Amino acid sequence: MENFETILFQIISYVGSARSSYIEAIGHARSGDFDKSDELMKCGKDQFNEGHHAHMELIQKSASGELDIDNYQLLLMHAEDQLMSAEAFGILAEEFMELYKILNDKGIIGKA
Repeated sequence: MENFETILFQIISYVGSARSSYIEAIGHARSGDFDKSDELMKCGKDQFNEGHHAHMELIQKSASGELDIDNYQLLLMHAEDQLMSAEAFGILAEEFMELYKILNDKGIIGKA
């Protein structure tokens, strides 16, 4: 079962990093630093994709009978909760960045 735990913690780690990048991207967009904001979003998406791939590996192994998840339900729920939370943050970060770009173009906000 060590492999199972490893995959769960990979998911949590990857998507936690993604969420942090998304939050940081919003702050840079608010300050008008859109290049850094875009860079952080790309990094966040890459990290999220790694977490998503680990989750898919987990599902495939579970479906094939390689893994028995019964003893790890709580950790699995936590990993999936973190995955969904990161996905929501990514969507919101993209929306905030677009809003800040519009405000910047209108001269309402700018580089600090």
